[in-house]
Amino acid sequence: MHSDDVQSKESPAESSTLRRIVAGARRHFFAHGLRGVTMDDLAESLGMSKKTLYAHFPGKTALVEAALLNKLQEIETELEQITSESSYDFLGKLHQLLACMQRHMDEIQPPFLRDLRREAEIFKLVEDRRRNVMQRHIGRLLEQGREAGIIRGDIPVELVMEILLGAVQAIINPAKMTELGLTPKAAFSIIITVIFEGVITEEGRSKL
Repeated sequence: MHSDDVQSKESPAESSTLRRIVAGARRHFFAHGLRGVTMDDLAESLGMSKKTLYAHFPGKTALVEAALLNKLQEIETELEQITSESSYDFLGKLHQLLACMQRHMDEIQPPFLRDLRREAEIFKLVEDRRRNVMQRHIGRLLEQGREAGIIRGDIPVELVMEILLGAVQAIINPAKMTELGLTPKAAFSIIITVIFEGVITEEGRSKL
């Protein structure tokens, strides 16, 4: 059950309750993990009954999905604002994009990653949406960088994106980050640094 589907059928008051539930679930799950938070914990922290929670979501899995989709939608909205600006300030947009991604990844704490390893279907949902968002917005930014003479013209943007997406898929997943002892924020920063240093022109480096 997606939160947008529920909101379309509910009154403004019910939609407000739904938003409170999703925001609370997002805050608690991302900080304490899936196993460390019960529906009782959420109900108590939100000052509502479990009956109210179950009126909106059939169980914890649906609520976790809603929290993740809420976060992904928020990221996509922010990236859309950054990459769709008419400004030709590529480096300014790049810094904004990286700050946006790192801020959102900083919200995800180790207990959530640990528990997400056991939820293959949920992580697949995250992976698919993440790929689409990155392909659309970072791909757009790379094209803008090429036009500005900051991204090398001898490497196809599509290939750069495949390398980036492949690295993100291979490294920013619960099992590999646990193995490497990395947080999502640290892993993403390293990937971006390595890849962008390889595709930025000399002119671009002088402006960094």
